[in-house]
Amino acid sequence: MFAQQRHQAILERLQEEKAIKASDLMELFSVSFETVRRDLELLEKAGRLRRVHGGAVLSRLDYTKELPLNLREGAYVEEKREVARVAARYVQEGMSIAMDASTTNHQLARLLKDQISRLTVITNSLAIAQELTEMPGYRIILPGGVLHNEEQSIIGELAEQFTAMFHADLFFMSISGATLEEGLTDYGIGEVQVKKVMLKNAKRAIALADSSKLGAVSLLKVCGADEVECLITDSGVDPEFAESFRQRGIEVVCR
Repeated sequence: MFAQQRHQAILERLQEEKAIKASDLMELFSVSFETVRRDLELLEKAGRLRRVHGGAVLSRLDYTKELPLNLREGAYVEEKREVARVAARYVQEGMSIAMDASTTNHQLARLLKDQISRLTVITNSLAIAQELTEMPGYRIILPGGVLHNEEQSIIGELAEQFTAMFHADLFFMSISGATLEEGLTDYGIGEVQVKKVMLKNAKRAIALADSSKLGAVSLLKVCGADEVECLITDSGVDPEFAESFRQRGIEVVCR
């Protein structure tokens, strides 16, 4: 098993059990203690777990840092699927939608394949484009530009200029942080610039964030919290957080 596959399996198990023993990982992967130690050290540096004596425990992701896609892909999977199920209700046959590069939007793309047969999708995500290639009734619009390898996304001035040509019916905007004071935030300068273009040109915009990101402030501000139609999250949302947004006239949808 490759290191990346082990990391994914560790993250998935931590999501289920919240803690894991190094000895269990050695047995699970048939590897040495040194291999497990290196795996846990790497994941701890990425902010995904906290090492403790004999193993590791679940740690909240640090959304101020640009974490590798493979680490984010295995984090809060059920919560992202819950967000995607709610978001899918906003999509109708024949619509044009914009989707930025994110693991939550990737979950949404998987769902839409089973629910919608005709769609135009504007995305800078190679993973989302690849996910939807099997759909004959989907028109996929992918910009040119600079490939951000780790994110599997297209960024840069060319990508922004190309994306600005299109006015989607609906933009699903992923975010890594949401507060009333700092608004909706994310990391990745190139990705944020593409988000801003999609946001400016879309007729409607909806923010997507699992509940682990609510109350966090990431590196870059994308927009104010009131600049989107609503914020879709999962059922684990803190009721006080949701109420504070609603009191400011910002809809929070969680089911």
